[in-house]
Amino acid sequence: MVETEFQIPSAFDPFIDIKQDLGGSVGGKDYVHIRIQQRNGRKSLTTIQGLRKELSYEKILKDLKKEFCCNGTIVQDKELGKVIQLQGDQRKNAYTFLTRVHLVKKDQIKIHGF
Repeated sequence: MVETEFQIPSAFDPFIDIKQDLGGSVGGKDYVHIRIQQRNGRKSLTTIQGLRKELSYEKILKDLKKEFCCNGTIVQDKELGKVIQLQGDQRKNAYTFLTRVHLVKKDQIKIHGF
């Protein structure tokens, strides 16, 4: 008789890396997370989270809105701090903007979404 070994896969958590980042690993990198959230139908939001606290979020938002021709806001979250929200799928645009103006290095950005 042949014995086969197999493992039952556990539930997949797509945000496991974010939970680890929020844990505050010593010597770890602080990542900037760029996500997309589906609203209804074709509408979506892009969120940028994890920027340094000493940056002026209002000026960054103003430049993002002007460059991408979209609307946006800053939301204060208890756990995540300040989060920038932009209308539409602006993940690639936000990535290129943040690296071009030297706010964040390329290896410090994680892009999430479908």
